[in-house]
Amino acid sequence: MAARSFITGLSGLKLTTEERAFLRDTQPWGLILFKRNIADRDQIIELVRESLHELGRDAAVMVDQEGGRVQRLGPPHWPAYPPGAVYGRLYDRDPAAGLAAARLGARLIAADLLPLGINVDCLPLADMPVGGADAVIGDRAYGDTPEKVAAIAAEIAAGLRAGGVLPVLKHLPGHGRATADSHERLPVVHADRSTLEATDFAAFRPLKNLPLGMTAHVVFAAIDPVLPATTSATMIREVIRGFIGFDGLLMSDDVSMGALSGSMAERTCASLAAGCDVVLHCNGKLDEMRAVAAAASLLAGDARRRADAALAARTPASDLDLVAARREFDAMIANRIA
Repeated sequence: MAARSFITGLSGLKLTTEERAFLRDTQPWGLILFKRNIADRDQIIELVRESLHELGRDAAVMVDQEGGRVQRLGPPHWPAYPPGAVYGRLYDRDPAAGLAAARLGARLIAADLLPLGINVDCLPLADMPVGGADAVIGDRAYGDTPEKVAAIAAEIAAGLRAGGVLPVLKHLPGHGRATADSHERLPVVHADRSTLEATDFAAFRPLKNLPLGMTAHVVFAAIDPVLPATTSATMIREVIRGFIGFDGLLMSDDVSMGALSGSMAERTCASLAAGCDVVLHCNGKLDEMRAVAAAASLLAGDARRRADAALAARTPASDLDLVAARREFDAMIANRIA
C-alpha cells in the first residue's frame, strides 16, 4: 500500500487492537518510539515486528537517541552516551580526537538500534546556542561555530550510516537562538538575515546531502515574522531548500508541541502546505493520531521521491568488534574528563 505523509507515535509497550487497525488503515510512512514504548530488547523487537506486519511494507522506525538528556534507550539494557557538547570539548583540545569520538559514539549507537529494528536516529543536531538562549538545546549542541558544528555533525551522521542507521539532520534551519522551549511555546528569533546566514544557517549547509531532516518550530522574524519554519513556505523555500540547499526528506518537528497553534488537522495541513514532505506526531494519543492521518495526503511527487530515496540510502552495517570499540570509546570519553 502507498504510504501517507506522516510519522506516528504509539501509546505503549504493545500495540493495542485500535492501533493495529490504525496502522493498517492509515499507512504512516514511519513510526517513532519513545521511553513509554521501551522496556527491554525482546519487547522492542516484538513491537517493531508487529507494527511492520500491520503496515505490510518496509518503513522508517525512528527514535531520538542523542546521548545525554535525550536518550530513549539507556541503562540497564543499553549504554549511556555523553551529550553532544562532550565531542565539542574534545574537538577543542584535539580536532581529530573529537571527530573520531563523535563518529565512534554514533557507530555504537547504531549497533544498539539496528538489531532492534530501529533504522533511523533523530541525530545529528546542527543547532548553535548563543548567550541568553533557552536551555532546550544547551549541551546537546557540538559548539558555537558553523565549521566545528558541521564537522562533528558530519562524523556523527557517518557513524550512524556505517552502522546501517539513517541520520536525521535537525533542527532546520537552527534552534540555537530560541529563547523559549518549543515544546511549550513558540520562540521568536530577531537576528538579522545576514547574521543568520553567516552562523546558524551556515552550520547546516555542509550537511545538505543528508537523506532526512527535521524542521524547527521557530519564527525567524527577519524572514517570516509570523510563521515558524515548520509552517512557513518562505522559510522552507528560501532558506531550507534555497540557501541551505537541503534536498532530503523534510519532516516537521512534532506537531503536538506547544509552539504550534490550531487543531492537529490544521497543523498538519499547514506543515505540508508550507513544504514539509511528512508530518511528525509523537505523543501516541490515538484521537490526535487519527486527526493527523486524516489530514495527511498520500506521498506523491517530490515528497515520494525523497521518501523513497531516503529508505534506499540505507546500507548494511560495517563489521565492528563491539567489545573493542566500546573500550576505545570509553577511553576517549575518560580522557576528556581527565
